[in-house]
Amino acid sequence: MYKLLYLFIFLLLFNACSKEETSNPVNAGNINSCVGCHTNYDALKKLADPDTSAPAGGCSGEGVHIEPYDRVYLGGQGFEDFQKEAHGKMACTACHNGIDKTGDKKLAHSGNFIKHPSKFATEKCVTCHEDEVRRTHNSIHEMGWGQKRKVTMRYGLAGPHEFNKLPENVQKGYNANCATCHGSCGECHVSKPLAAGGGLMNGHKFSKKPDMVKVCVACHSSRGGHAYLGVAVGSKPDVHLTKLGFDCMSCHTKNEIHGDGNTYEQRYKVPDMPKCEDCHSNIKNSNSYHSMHAENLSCFVCHSQPYNNCGSCHIHGEGARIASYQGFKIGVNPLSEFKGTRLALVRRTLMAPDSWKEYGVTKLNNFDVFPVFNYTSPHNILRKTKQCSPDEGKACYYNCHIIKEGEIFRNKELYLFESDFIYDWEKSSSKKVTVDGKLPPNWGL
Repeated sequence: MYKLLYLFIFLLLFNACSKEETSNPVNAGNINSCVGCHTNYDALKKLADPDTSAPAGGCSGEGVHIEPYDRVYLGGQGFEDFQKEAHGKMACTACHNGIDKTGDKKLAHSGNFIKHPSKFATEKCVTCHEDEVRRTHNSIHEMGWGQKRKVTMRYGLAGPHEFNKLPENVQKGYNANCATCHGSCGECHVSKPLAAGGGLMNGHKFSKKPDMVKVCVACHSSRGGHAYLGVAVGSKPDVHLTKLGFDCMSCHTKNEIHGDGNTYEQRYKVPDMPKCEDCHSNIKNSNSYHSMHAENLSCFVCHSQPYNNCGSCHIHGEGARIASYQGFKIGVNPLSEFKGTRLALVRRTLMAPDSWKEYGVTKLNNFDVFPVFNYTSPHNILRKTKQCSPDEGKACYYNCHIIKEGEIFRNKELYLFESDFIYDWEKSSSKKVTVDGKLPPNWGL
């Protein structure tokens, strides 16, 4: 009888300890399967390997750190929703490979295990999403052709198609830094981008339409999201957000983002790139200001606020030597061959001749092939900005034309002159986009 009593007390204590040790609202039971383990939070914490490297942040700074077990936890309403979807009804091994029905972590992750199946989209995703894979696999969004073009040509090669001819160290540096925001299908539709810490976004639930803040802004933060949300002191959110409630997909459709299967070396050459005219018809004749300036000025010159700039970056080194700042510069349009207007807004970018010195390239041989100040289209549009809202009683051009007042030239700071350059190499690469000698003579410069 006493033996039975002791056995009963032992079982009570054992069960109590077990419940305390593996308390988990989703699944505290058998962990000998993919789902059994990944829905057991306490088990994941015990089994997780520590991070061996800092999260990638790209140009937006240091990445957010998320614990490795949090990145792979299947729980909450998101996981319940996922189980009801087509993806959730598939075996985990159908996408991830590996071995199911085992509690041995090493064995489970053997068998050619794939952490991110959509990085092998032509093998895994294509069976159900043939059209999307065909189009996206060569898109700027996934392949980063624009960045590869500049790195490759500044090094002295012909273009992005020769990226694989760059020194191995440079390719490695590109992939570890520049490529952190160019992700696979999963990094938009099921996982957080690496720049946001990575890991499952919502219990493995697939989102047909990516979340604007958690996905789009996570990568496009320093320029797109920063401006659109009105983050900078003194700036206002974009009118398309405040007045119309637009998110990124309101203008940037899936056709543009997925691509059409063709290679475009410049994002502004993508046929489905949104244009102001898509919504604002008959711009040139809508008012007298447009009639005067539509041929010569990009829309952003009048309707943008100051925007983020930075420059002279050491990739994976000391970072930007010209710290991030809010600026506004009108220059000669460096993309006039397909963006039309003579003048446009330009933005100081991060590249310098020695940007890749940490990866063995002390100087880019053909750096001047592109200007440091690039064409830009800030996402901080207002109908009335400082430059198109003259003070009461003043002429319409009072805040935008350069006007000589004694020895001072009013509004000169709005335009890009050679005197604005900090380094000599900026002059040699960007002289062609400055306005020196290219403004109306009656402005008195």
